[in-house]
Amino acid sequence: MKRARPVAVTGMGCICAPGNNLAQCLTTLFQGERSPAPPRRFVSGHALEYPVFEVRDNWTPIDFSDDLVLSRTAGLALEAAREALVQAGLEKDFLRTLRVGVCLGTTVGSAMNNEAFYQDFKQGLEPDMAPIRRFLKSNPADCLARAYGLDGPCQTVVNACSSGTDAIGLGAMWIESGQCDLVLAGGADELSHVTYNGFVSLMITDDAPCRPFDRERKGLNLGEGAAIMVLESEKVRQVRGKKAIAFILGYGASCDAHHLTAPHPAGDGLKQAVKEALHFSGTSTEELSFINAHGTGTRDNDRVETLVLHDTLPGTPFFSSKGYTGHTLGAAGAIEAVFTAACLEAGRIPKSIGFTVADMELPYSPVKETTAVRGKAALSQSLAFGGHNAVIVIGKGEDRS
Repeated sequence: MKRARPVAVTGMGCICAPGNNLAQCLTTLFQGERSPAPPRRFVSGHALEYPVFEVRDNWTPIDFSDDLVLSRTAGLALEAAREALVQAGLEKDFLRTLRVGVCLGTTVGSAMNNEAFYQDFKQGLEPDMAPIRRFLKSNPADCLARAYGLDGPCQTVVNACSSGTDAIGLGAMWIESGQCDLVLAGGADELSHVTYNGFVSLMITDDAPCRPFDRERKGLNLGEGAAIMVLESEKVRQVRGKKAIAFILGYGASCDAHHLTAPHPAGDGLKQAVKEALHFSGTSTEELSFINAHGTGTRDNDRVETLVLHDTLPGTPFFSSKGYTGHTLGAAGAIEAVFTAACLEAGRIPKSIGFTVADMELPYSPVKETTAVRGKAALSQSLAFGGHNAVIVIGKGEDRS
């Protein structure tokens, strides 16, 4: 197998519960703060109010769609892209001179979650077609392409909870293969009444703030958000004289083919994805400074992940950022990739919030305090329904001193 060439990251943007931009998010993470609460944007009839991680209200979505209001997912993606492009120093007119692709992961972001429309239609009424028009115009990748006049490859990846990681991996491949000069890659997903009820029905939702890897963990909390990376070819980057914040060094993906929702009990698929990502990146296990784990707080996920980490990357510090963001589904891998790159640059990782008591059935535990890390590479991994696993290796950027 041929090793991948590093792909430069020249801009990053993020909006999720910890903050409306990446700087706010990092401050919240390193202060060890979180504030999950019952959902505000919809009402549930459940006896228990399961906490969620909603994006703060003090942001205004970009509106370029005339009289049509886009989905919240599309708005989140546009906000993260705006921040990433500003950091990369890229303006719309210049982007239109390049071959720019868009690759975004989501799960429910492109779905029609308008219950009022369905109810009216089911009763034989003639509901307003605005929800249909909104659905057709709110594909997050297409929204970004339209907003900035981009005509390169445009793909929305819907691959459950690994969608954001897969989108970044695929975007890096577009750069490496020469298909694109630049790619906006990441993920976006909004909180939805449909997903909220769905995860409650699966009985993997915690009625308290989630506790990844903790002995008393009971499940996940849902969240929402978006994160975008600007991936740039060496040719364009050298012409612009732009420093790299980070590098995508390698990507690996696999499928357990074991169960619709549960990971393989021995983590065989995840091991394969980790091995593939490390191989393509040319990174040894000793060179990894830390791991940003999927870390949902469910019994099965955390058990399998620690088994794999213990077997393949023993002794490498790890944490779960979902304790700060909730599980943002299709956006999770992208948010975690951006956090991973930012933590590499900062030389430290936050405590794995929610982890208090070690589970003696797990061979490995996350960090309990903010921890200094050394090294030039880190790993971010995602496990998804359907048995899919996606892993990216991220390298430290150039010296910007």
